[in-house]
Amino acid sequence: MRPVIGICGAVERARWGMWDNLAVLVARAYCDAVQRAGGLALVLPPDPALVQDPDEVLDLLDGLILAGGADIDPATYGARRHRRTGHSVPERDRFEIALARCALERDLPLLGICRGMQLLNVARGGTLIQHLPDTQGHEDHRRSPGSFDDADHDVRLAAGSLAARAAGETVHRTKSHHHQGVDRLGEGLRVTGWAVLDDLPEAIEDPTRSWALGVQWHPEVDEESGIIPALVAAATARRAVREDEPVSARVVAASRP
Repeated sequence: MRPVIGICGAVERARWGMWDNLAVLVARAYCDAVQRAGGLALVLPPDPALVQDPDEVLDLLDGLILAGGADIDPATYGARRHRRTGHSVPERDRFEIALARCALERDLPLLGICRGMQLLNVARGGTLIQHLPDTQGHEDHRRSPGSFDDADHDVRLAAGSLAARAAGETVHRTKSHHHQGVDRLGEGLRVTGWAVLDDLPEAIEDPTRSWALGVQWHPEVDEESGIIPALVAAATARRAVREDEPVSARVVAASRP
């Protein structure tokens, strides 16, 4: 069976057919990238019950993607809202922080993309720069709002890092679309990628975990990127180990408090 990759969905107002309503959305590019790599994509809507017990859904997964989307509520990391910080969805923030923390504890392969990298940092107690032009002096990380046109820039990746191994190179061309970034680094995380144009952190990882990576760019829109295939490969290996476990061991793991 294919490894199951959970993708956290955004909560946004959407229109389809005759309807105009709140919806749980995941850009198809995420699902396509997972499927191309041999994974089974499973969209995860915010669920208050899972904030208290993330294991209920993580038991079903072999890997987890924290996808892009709305700005994280600054109150989550103890900051006042900047005038340029966009709308936030606190229920999504709470849900994904709970999943991220539990996934790290379980050593479940985890990939944070754009907002997802920022969420990973916040889940570990880090903070964010709420509007990059204030600190970087330019708009080059989000040149065309709502589009990846003219969004390419190079990222330097630390040799031997998970980010470099997944990308397959130490200078990586990326698709960028964000106006926030990592400020104070979360506990246990390490910066392993920097934007060539201004040294902004573009990749973070937890070296104590088997596969835990955040990237500030969007590998799902780059069919040549190795980032999502590397996550799916790690999830495949994890699934193989789980399937080799005795049934009694899986029952004990699933029933732990």
